[in-house]
Amino acid sequence: MKNFLLLIPILLFSIGCSSQQYMDTAGIQEIIRAEEFTFMATKANATNQDVLNTANSLPHYGASRMMSLDYGYTLTIKDKELTATLPYFGRLYTANAYDTDKQSLRFTSKDYTIQKSTTKKGNQLLRITPSDVSHIRTLNLEIYRNGKAFLSVDANDRQPISFDGYMMKNEAVRN
Repeated sequence: MKNFLLLIPILLFSIGCSSQQYMDTAGIQEIIRAEEFTFMATKANATNQDVLNTANSLPHYGASRMMSLDYGYTLTIKDKELTATLPYFGRLYTANAYDTDKQSLRFTSKDYTIQKSTTKKGNQLLRITPSDVSHIRTLNLEIYRNGKAFLSVDANDRQPISFDGYMMKNEAVRN
C-alpha cells in the first residue's frame, strides 16, 4: 500500500511533464517549404525590466498573467504577403503618437525575404527581413520538431521582444 501511494505522485508528475505535439514533422516541413503558415503567439516575453516591474505592481494582475496572450495574435505568411498582428510591451525610442500603425507590431509586408537554416538540434530557423516596413529590422522564427515555435522581433525604434507559440497551417477561407 505504501509503494502504491508513492507511485501515484510519480505517475501524475510524468503525465504532466509530457510534451504536447502541435504538428507532425512532415506537416512542419510542408508549410515551411510552401512558405504559407501561421505562427500563433501564446505568450509575450518582454525584455524591459521596467515593463515587468510595472506589470507586477498591478494588484491581482501580475506580469505572468499579463504576458499570456489571448487567441488571435499571429504572424501569417500567405499568398506572398506577411501580416503581423502582435502586441508590444517595452520601450519605444521614437514616439509615434499620431501613427497608430507603429505603436504595436501590426504591419503588412509584400516585399520580404526568408532565409532558411537548420539548427544543431534539428529545429528550423527562418530569418524574415521585410524591406517595405521601416520600423522592423528582422523577425527570427525558430520552429521546433513538435510544432512549437519561438519568434523574436528586432526593430529599429524599440527594444526587442519575443513570443512563444505554435505553428499551424493557414485556415482556408470559406465563401
